[in-house]
Amino acid sequence: MNISDRYFHANGKLLLSGEYFVLDGALALAVPVKQGQSLRVEEQANFSHIAWESADAEGNIWFKALLSAEDFSVLSATDAAVGQRLSEILTAARAQNEDFLPGGAIVRTETEFPREWGLGTSSTLLYCIARWAEADAYRLLFATFGGSGYDLACAGADSAIFYRLRDGRPVFHPFPFQPSFRRSLYFVYLGKKQDSREGIARYREQVKNAPELIEQVSALTESMARAETLAEFNDLIRAHEEIVSRTLKLPRAKDLYFSDFGGEVKSLGAWGGDFVMVTSENTPAVTRKYFAEKGYEVCLSFDDLVL
Repeated sequence: MNISDRYFHANGKLLLSGEYFVLDGALALAVPVKQGQSLRVEEQANFSHIAWESADAEGNIWFKALLSAEDFSVLSATDAAVGQRLSEILTAARAQNEDFLPGGAIVRTETEFPREWGLGTSSTLLYCIARWAEADAYRLLFATFGGSGYDLACAGADSAIFYRLRDGRPVFHPFPFQPSFRRSLYFVYLGKKQDSREGIARYREQVKNAPELIEQVSALTESMARAETLAEFNDLIRAHEEIVSRTLKLPRAKDLYFSDFGGEVKSLGAWGGDFVMVTSENTPAVTRKYFAEKGYEVCLSFDDLVL
């Protein structure tokens, strides 16, 4: 690596509680995951362009683009929409730091988890670009993707975090969420990539001003994080799921897919896809067999996934 090379890494994320309501100030519990995304930059002062390529978890290139180093306009891209979004992020980064990338560069990103898993492909990229540009990652988020920002907090975290927005500003601190019953916690991939922005839009349609709901969800988050037994944790999952189901007028994942499952099932993030967290007192083999027979092959233990 020569002196112009730079390397950045960000953790993926899972939101265990507070989904949707975190946008309006509710306390949320989130965890960074072991897999993330890296960004490697070789700055080239004599280049007039940025050569960008992105690799997936298998090392296959899924996106390539050439951008102008002068204004980050897209000269060519294998996916026009992704190229335009990348241009917007880099432009927003330079708006914060006018000295960002005075010349060209060769850039490669590598995602460590399958992109369809929804563990933070966008947030990890944004975090890495913010560090590269010496920009404020949250300002960059609010200028581009939007959202609560919990995923950016996870990107640089070493443990679980409590996260909330206070007057629109992120407030978070580490919380050692390593429950005694964590060997009974699993994460199952539903195989249906969700668009977080669509989920947020649905939430905004249903919820205008609900301070009592924010308080209820915050209290549930506190209790979930500090639960001492699996039975207590299961009760809290049911209560949380019922609030979100009633508010969004959406069925619970357990009712839709796993009505005969003995443990509990909690949707994570945007409802209807990506991962669910499940609790099971059966052995790992029996638990995985149940989900595999229903067509869900990805069933990861807490310690498999959580950083």
